[in-house]
Amino acid sequence: MRSWRFWLNTLILSSQYNPPRFVELLMLTLAIAMLTISSLVPTEIPYMVLGLSFVVGASISILVREAIAPSPQTRVTQLTALLLLIVSFYGFADLIRML
Repeated sequence: MRSWRFWLNTLILSSQYNPPRFVELLMLTLAIAMLTISSLVPTEIPYMVLGLSFVVGASISILVREAIAPSPQTRVTQLTALLLLIVSFYGFADLIRML
């Protein structure tokens, strides 16, 4: 019970300290879960669409946040967000071609 309380307090504190990063983390975590489900069960296309949408939203949010308030590792963060964006657009294109 004590470890659950610790994780809950950490989650609450991180959401209050930096809400945009918390939302981006939540979106990317949900994207990983959705894309894992769509990989395990290939017939579940809506999970893939939802996961790729989460990745696009989080990537754009990261790029906008870094443009407004740069962090110490701005280049790495922007490069990673662009890479995620490119991969997710490629996933959408592949999904459209598949249908």
